[in-house]
Amino acid sequence: MWEEISFPDTLVENSVGRKNQINASEILPSGKYPVIDQGQDFIAGYCDDETKLVKDELPFVIFGDHTRCFKFVDFPFILGADGTKVLKPNSELFDSKFYYFALLSLDIPNRGYNRHFTLLKEKKVPKPEFDEQRRIAHVLTTVQTAIEQQAQLIALTRKLKSTLMRKLFTEGLHGEKQKEKEIGLVPESWTVGKFIEFCILQRGFDITKKEQISGNVPVVSSGGVSSYHNVAKVKAPGVVIGRKGSLGTVHYIDVDYWPHDTTLWVKDFKGNDPLFTAYFLETLHLEKYNSGASNPTLNRNTVHAETVSYPQVDEQKEIGQILHQCDSKIRITEEKKKL
Repeated sequence: MWEEISFPDTLVENSVGRKNQINASEILPSGKYPVIDQGQDFIAGYCDDETKLVKDELPFVIFGDHTRCFKFVDFPFILGADGTKVLKPNSELFDSKFYYFALLSLDIPNRGYNRHFTLLKEKKVPKPEFDEQRRIAHVLTTVQTAIEQQAQLIALTRKLKSTLMRKLFTEGLHGEKQKEKEIGLVPESWTVGKFIEFCILQRGFDITKKEQISGNVPVVSSGGVSSYHNVAKVKAPGVVIGRKGSLGTVHYIDVDYWPHDTTLWVKDFKGNDPLFTAYFLETLHLEKYNSGASNPTLNRNTVHAETVSYPQVDEQKEIGQILHQCDSKIRITEEKKKL
């Protein structure tokens, strides 16, 4: 059985205090020294004030009094605003990295934006022998590093997709000369016309949870697949847009489905590629067509009247596949991160 140590007895005094703190308004997007606060982001920003620098007694565990976030910091840093607790574990009792992971394992109830340090002080921290602490810390550090690497890869791939979308939906794939139209410059071979000439949107079908019968047909609401039914209303492939709630959110569906009343779905693709259509609708930022203030609603008639430009079907298919590869890479990496 592991020994358990009362949280207050796990700590030793440290010299970090208000002299090392800066206000949120002093945090810069870049600079010499990282700022660690209680926020969800590991590094809140930067600061150049060396007089505020914490560089002795490292490493520390940082606890967010309001956010319940724990951070392991083993490099010189500047302390963020109020609500950031700096913890120094007793080195005679704990390996510092094990201590960090042990604190992460504690169940601290969420009290909203209230202080949680009083709850932490009531906890007990497990204390195995030092060799076992180090082995556990090594394993968990390896896993955490893998998670961070996957998260970085996801962020980079999403950035790549965003850059590709801006380029592909303004310049196309073939480096064509551009022509000036009412919506700006577009590739010469692209069609310019009303949205309703590109595709037709239709309001979804109402169905309550009580009316649904267990099956494998996805019921697609504004936020995505919300449940399953045994009857489909629309043949695949399909494109569904949030009409209420998650306004303007686009979902591509590759199986027969039921579009919920909170959505609009593409009733007629007018011969255009469905996968391209989904990505194309993402670029239109349809949430801007909000037709209601207190109860935001996407009005299909307003969208139908807009002027848009789009390539021929062969180029549409190429663009759709390029962006689909980005999404597949993101999806696979997210599964690795979850695993």
